[in-house]
Amino acid sequence: MKIPHSGRQRLWNLLTTSSPGSRVESRAMPPLLVLGFLVAALCATAHSLPGSALHQENVTQEDQLNRTAVDNLRLASSNTDFAFSLYKQLASRNPNKNIVFSPLSISMALAFLSLGACGTTLTEILEGLKFNLTETPETEIHQGLQHILRSLSQPSSLLKLSMGNAMFVSEQLELLDKFREDAKALYASEAFTTNFRESSAAEKLINDYVKEKTQGNIADLVTDLDPNTAMILVNYIFFKAKWKTPFDPDDTFESRFYLSKRKSVTVPMMSIEDQLMPYFRDEELSCTVVELKYISNDSALFILPDKGKMEALEAMLRPETLKRWRDSLQMRWIHEFYLPKFSISSSYNLEHILPQLGMSQVFTKQADLSGVTGAKNLAVTQVVHKALMEVAEKGTEAAAATGVKMIFLSGKVGPMTIVNFNRPFLLSILSKNTQSIMFFAKVANPKQA
Repeated sequence: MKIPHSGRQRLWNLLTTSSPGSRVESRAMPPLLVLGFLVAALCATAHSLPGSALHQENVTQEDQLNRTAVDNLRLASSNTDFAFSLYKQLASRNPNKNIVFSPLSISMALAFLSLGACGTTLTEILEGLKFNLTETPETEIHQGLQHILRSLSQPSSLLKLSMGNAMFVSEQLELLDKFREDAKALYASEAFTTNFRESSAAEKLINDYVKEKTQGNIADLVTDLDPNTAMILVNYIFFKAKWKTPFDPDDTFESRFYLSKRKSVTVPMMSIEDQLMPYFRDEELSCTVVELKYISNDSALFILPDKGKMEALEAMLRPETLKRWRDSLQMRWIHEFYLPKFSISSSYNLEHILPQLGMSQVFTKQADLSGVTGAKNLAVTQVVHKALMEVAEKGTEAAAATGVKMIFLSGKVGPMTIVNFNRPFLLSILSKNTQSIMFFAKVANPKQA
């Protein structure tokens, strides 16, 4: 469906009382627009992060009340739908490989891009992100994501979470005032004038920015930049938190992780005994779900399919599936819990995948991104996404301390609940405040970096 112009004008009127910038006359410009998304999630340690522009804007109680629970759930449902749709595409192209990405980061960047989109291009982007434009007008989508961005960027002593956006703009590109102001007001986007004709210097500028914002964890987001690049939009999300119940490094031992029936690798296996945990046994989908809490009360949901059931489970991933799992969790006494220690990363060029979700015009000569410059002179040529996730007992430095664990057979009687993540599993990191999936991963091989 086509987005009515009046709705977009109302959004602009909400943001500024000044008149929109005059439209720039069409000029010859090679249609090169690159989007970059970068994420780093490291669990069980904490570092200070540089303050962002959003840190200066406190979310007031009134602002919180303006966002109803229904709105949050609607945005979270769209985010989950997009996360699972994208995951299925990635999994089909990368069978038996680790997958890690931030659906929230990608959604945020594409919604940011949609500020400059018009007509069919705009509709495809927002519907590709699984927003129902009849139920949720464009204005509410941007305001909802603005709320999420502000909420996730609030300083906290319980975790380190940073999310933000930036534009690297060619010296030859003249942005409409409206696009620039929307980007700043809604997405707190920093803007950097960039000389893409000096490709090496432009790459260094962008990659240094990325490296700083992710505490050195994401490097070389962009490489081999085309000198005719017009603009690069970047979204980053960085997450570090401590487990509410940490694993004891002395209980980590070498154990087998089964890649298949006949193939296994030896991994450092973390363990906890005799703990109460949120637990659900899903007989319908043949999987076990366990939730581990961070001290911030954000959570990681670990999903362990029964042997040979991964593909069947992947096919059933839907927003209502995640909701059912979360609603069905009950505290259960877990006698033995085993989880591999791992560090995985992924890098994707999504321009080949997003058209499968309905976003196709933006990558063609028919793209209408005239809301950026006033002319139909841009198309997206590349969408880069890099992600890193590390799960450990207390922090990244504990990796060297592993050993062989020998235990006495206990004298426990009666049925025991043992949960052993010694085969491929799924992992979702969920934001407590926004109910959105910050990260989604498949750990197919913990030893595959």
